[in-house]
This record gives sequence, C-alpha cells and structure tokens, in this order.
Amino acid sequence: MIAFVRGNFVNKSPAKVIVDVNGVGYDLHISLNTYEAISQQENGLLYTYLHITENAQTLFGFADVKEKEIFLHLISISGVGATTARIMLSNMKPSEIAKFIVSGSVNDLMRIKGIGKKTAELLVIGLRDKLSSFLTEQITTSNNYTLNPMEQDAVDALIALGINKPLAEKAVNKVLQTNTNIAVQDIIKLALKNL
Repeated sequence: MIAFVRGNFVNKSPAKVIVDVNGVGYDLHISLNTYEAISQQENGLLYTYLHITENAQTLFGFADVKEKEIFLHLISISGVGATTARIMLSNMKPSEIAKFIVSGSVNDLMRIKGIGKKTAELLVIGLRDKLSSFLTEQITTSNNYTLNPMEQDAVDALIALGINKPLAEKAVNKVLQTNTNIAVQDIIKLALKNL
C-alpha cells in the first residue's frame, strides 16, 4: 500500500495532480479541497489511497489525513464509490460532511450531486457514530494552538502506535513544557513514558 507520495507537482488541475517522485510520475485523483490546499505549491506531500477494481487501479491523493479518513469512511457505505466520495469532498469540506452526517441532515447531504435520499440516509445510519469522534477531535484541535511540524510528527507517530489523538497531543505538549531543543524520536519516547 502506498501511504503517501512526496515530490514535485508537475501538473495540477482541480481533479488531478501528477507528482514527480525521484523521476517517477504518480497520477493522483484529488478533490477540490486538496486542489485548493496545493494550488500555490510547487511540491509537497499527499496522503494516498490505492483503489483497486476489476477494471482499474486508481490512486487518490489527499492534502491531509482527515480528508483521507472521511474518504475511507464514505466508501465503506454501500452505494458510495470512490468517485462519489471524491465528488462529496469537492462539494464540502470534510468537517461539513461529518457535521451533516452526525446531525442527520439528510437534506444537506442530498444537495451533493449523485447523493439521493436513500444514500444520504445510509450515510447517516452507517457513519453517525464513527464520525462523532471525528467532530470531537476537530473541535479539540481548533480550540488548541496549531502544532509545529516537529510536534505534529511526534503526534502522528503516537497515533500510528494506537494512541488516540487528544491523548497523543496532551503527552507531546507535556514533554515540550519541560524539554526544549529535543529531537522528534526523544519526544515520542518521553511521551510514551508519560502515558
């Protein structure tokens, strides 16, 4: 599985971007959200999801992990394919989609092209509980300061180890209150001891 690609954005459009990674060009399908995030950048990192069907292998790119998470939740619902999920993420921000699903706003979801009443109801039934924690994390993050790249790397590593995001952020923050000029791997080690 390809988790992410980092390289030069050779060709960008609102639907696709070609990323040159050491001479290999990856053709990624993207949403308008991702396009807006990278439109002024010449290079960067995109999180990816490889979608395999009988007829094709399609690589999707996302500017951030949260958008990828929502995408994966959406395609887990019967009747919502990868293309429909990308259209949804092009029409609304991930947090808006999560908010409408959690609040059961079927009519708001139906405003998205390709989403009928039945699919909107399936999204609400299937994802309401899963996305309520997503919204809680979004609120927590928006109420806190923005993490710098080193802090974010440490938090991401702790999340990969199975620690939930609020707890990971709290542990990293605690380490940095008593330690300055510290490497990422040391932050992670100390954070794990503090859990």
